[in-house]
Order: sequence, then C-alpha cells, then structure tokens
Amino acid sequence: MSTEIATLGEFGLIRHLTEGLENRQPSTRYGIGDDAAVIARSEGKQTLITTDLLLEGVHFDLTYVPLKHLGYKAAVVNFSDIYAMNGTPTQITVSLGVSKRFSVEDMEALYAGIRLACEEYEVDIVGGDTTSSMTGLTISITCLGEAEEGQIVYRNGAHETDLICVSGDLGAAYMGLQLLEREKMVMKDSDQSIQPDFTGREYLLERQLKPEARRDIIRQLAEEHVKPTAMMDISDGLSSEILHICTQSKVGCRLYEEHLPIDYQTAAMAEELNMNVSTCALNGGEDYELLFTVPLSAYDKVSQMDGVRTIGHITKAELGCALVTRDGQEFELKAQGWNPLQ
Repeated sequence: MSTEIATLGEFGLIRHLTEGLENRQPSTRYGIGDDAAVIARSEGKQTLITTDLLLEGVHFDLTYVPLKHLGYKAAVVNFSDIYAMNGTPTQITVSLGVSKRFSVEDMEALYAGIRLACEEYEVDIVGGDTTSSMTGLTISITCLGEAEEGQIVYRNGAHETDLICVSGDLGAAYMGLQLLEREKMVMKDSDQSIQPDFTGREYLLERQLKPEARRDIIRQLAEEHVKPTAMMDISDGLSSEILHICTQSKVGCRLYEEHLPIDYQTAAMAEELNMNVSTCALNGGEDYELLFTVPLSAYDKVSQMDGVRTIGHITKAELGCALVTRDGQEFELKAQGWNPLQ
C-alpha cells in the first residue's frame, strides 16, 4: 500500500527522507534543519559549485529506470563535474518537483539511491526543497566541492603537443540506452508477461543506469604528481567535449580511431543494432569518464595508469579538429552528442 505525500506535507517529507543523515565532511558545520546550511573552508582551498537539472521525459524514462538507480545517478553526475575540475565533492542540496502520482515510498526509493551515492563518495546532504509538479518528476541537485587553489583544472589550458587522454571506455552507456529503448518498444507491442532478457548485456545496463564518477583517476593523477592542462567529464559525448576544450584553449586536435577504448559488449551491441561503434563512442554521451590533456613529458606516467588511455594529441588551431581513421583518413570532428535544448 502506498502513502500519499500530502499526508506528510513538505517539511514532514523532508524530515522523513533525511532522518538519520550523518555528516562526514569536517567542512559541514550545520546541515539540514535551518534556513541555510553552514559550510567552512580552510585557507588555500577554493569552493567549487555545480548544478544539474533532470526532467522526467527529457533526461530519464521511469518505464525502465528504477527510482533508486535514478537517485544514485542524479547525485553521481554532479560529483563527476567536481572531479572534472580536479576537486573533491563535499556537499549537495537536493530539490524535487513531484506530481501526485508519486507516493512516499517512491520518494524513499529515490532518496535511498541519493544517500547510497553520498555514502560511497563521502558527500553530505545539507539541504534542498520540495514542491508539487504538474509534469512528472523533476530533480535538481547542486553540489559543492573543494580544491587546492593551484590545483584546479579548467577547460582552457590545453597546449600544442599535449597528449589527449581518457579514462575507462566509451559508448557503453549509449548502447545501454539503445538496449532499454528497444526492449521498451518490444514490451509495448507484445505480451506484457514476457520479460526482457539482458543476459550478456549487464555491463551496458550498469553504465547507463548506475554510472560512477572517476574519483580513482583523480587520486592516481595526484599520486603521480600529474596535473592535467585541461579536463572535463564526458556527459554529452567525446566529440562534443574535446571540441569544448579545443575552442576554449584555442587549439586543434587529432583523435585516433584505433585508440578509442571500447568494451566488447559495446562493440557486440553496436553490431547487433547495425550501428558504427566508433560513432557511438564519439557521440553517445553519458559515459561520465574523464577527458584530459597532459604535457608530452607526462607520457610515461599516464601510460602506466590503470584505466587511462592516450587517444590523440593537441595541434595548432589552424589545423582544426579531426578524427584519424584506421586507414589514415581524416574527418572533421563535429559536436553530434546530446543537446538538451533540441
């Protein structure tokens, strides 16, 4: 039996969802329970702030996205933005727009995912807001982080001859989305008692439904005393992100198709769907891997790092941005990834 949210009211719901929260960050002086949270920062540290808005029907489909997974992902994608600045996420605020079709139990599931992500990444929930929605579920998360003043990495610092590196593998999240959308259409047109079979495709679903932020890569870079010259996370697709770096750094680039890291399940799914796997890796998006550039002198260190691949290099701006195919042809890179305003 489900409980109507109206029975608790706004503040009752917030108290219910945040009951038992413990602060882990020494900078969290006061969290939920007053008009504003109180955050302290030590000398030499800079505060980083990022925010992300997720709308039902635009960013997620509850036909196949479990609410707990959605909560986890909503938090993690914000953490990823902080890591992409070479920082550490410390606190978040969570604001929800909720329609009447959602129950208290639904919100418990969503918040369970958010809380799990915060426990995993040692981030405190320090506030937020709830309101009614006429258009389904809306999630807005603002994340605060911190970084040493001289260690913050921006998008505008790439230089000619820098190496272009990426963590993990690319295209798996997009293939997971294609798989879920395909099965949704099959279920719509068939007997509802038939359950989809995802055997052998578990990795693709995990990358789409429960991505992880690459805290481990940031730690490796720090351990090796390598500070990237430019960095961002891959949310809209590799091609879009490298073009952001090149535009803001006023440089060009060459990416090499043969060096794009692609998982076996991604390649197999692309073949099954008759899609070009390199195109999926370049334009798919939602990988939440880190794309960064380092000086040529750091090659030996980054080449030894777990989960890091060198995929190209930075060139002069007048040479443009191009993908070099396996047979040596060059094609201009275009931003064909996710566009939230289309």
